[in-house]
This record gives sequence, C-alpha cells and structure tokens, in this order.
Amino acid sequence: MHRFDVETLTAGRWRNGGGATREIVSWPVGAEEFRWRASVADIDRGGPFSAFPGVDRTLTLLTGDGVRLTAPGVFDRTARAEEPFAFPGDLELTAELRGGACRVLNIMVRRGRAAARVERVTGPVVPDVGRAGVLHVLRGRWGTGEGEGPLAAGQGVWWDGSDEAPGRAVVPLSPDAAALWADVVPVGE
Repeated sequence: MHRFDVETLTAGRWRNGGGATREIVSWPVGAEEFRWRASVADIDRGGPFSAFPGVDRTLTLLTGDGVRLTAPGVFDRTARAEEPFAFPGDLELTAELRGGACRVLNIMVRRGRAAARVERVTGPVVPDVGRAGVLHVLRGRWGTGEGEGPLAAGQGVWWDGSDEAPGRAVVPLSPDAAALWADVVPVGE
C-alpha cells in the first residue's frame, strides 16, 4: 500500500483558474492515458467543469457547502458532504458553488478498462485480489498494519491490482473513524 497526505501533494492549477488538483495517483504511473485516477480538487469558484470523454467519474464533497454540476436538460446534481455520486465525464458541465470554496475527492476510470464504486465506510476495508483502490480518511484514526503510524483526516492509502494489499485490512482505530473507499475493478481483461 502507498500512503499519501493530501496536504503534501503538489497542487496543479486548473487551466480556467477555478481551482487546483492534487493528484493521489494516476494508474499506470507515468502512462499518457490513465486507466484510473484519484485526486483531491479544491474548487475556488464556479464555472466550466472539464470534460473527460470516455471516462466515468465519481465525486465526493469533502469540505464546503456543496457544488452543483449542471448540463442543461441532461444533468443536474448537487454534491453533498460525504455522499459519492457518479456521472459520465463526457458531459460539458458547469459548476456552481453553494457557499464558497469546497474540496472534493475525484475518482476517474477509463470506461471499458475499469469500473469504480465509492462508498463511505466506518469498518475495516480488505482489498480484493486483482483490484485497485484508494482509502481517504475523513475523520478519526485508521491503521494499515504496516508498522507505520495511524492515518488521520486528509491522509490515506492507495494500491493497484498487483500490490500485496489483498488480505491486509485498513482498520478504524477510533470510534469516530470514517473514510471514503474507492474500489477499482478491471474491466475487459
């Protein structure tokens, strides 16, 4: 498993100036075209939301009052705290902030090559063999059993399908522990 801390990840500004993205992982690492990608985005202001043709996305609000994504006559959804929702990345969306800047977890998978399910969890997560994933801590403390200190809010782990993660659980260490788990499954192999 690979540990990360969102606050130490390099932030890249969006071309439209409306926010910044901190990439957790883009798999395969170094490839021109990702199979799956996980990042945390800070959305500073409303405006166009980048389209990603051939990609399915799942967005989860981490902080802020919410963001509404719309494509007139096609799509209208408001992100609410800790409630993942999926949408096709092909859509030409506009983002409207519901009370100022916000932060979101963004999971993207290349359609036909991977599928993702994102859910809020409060119990142990055990990665399955051949699957990739990300666990992002929302609150409390979590342990990986790897002899390293506990994970806290804004930290987490990711693994790819070939890592030795299967069978090793990521477990809550405090009663208030909550996290987002993205389970990424290969498709078409």
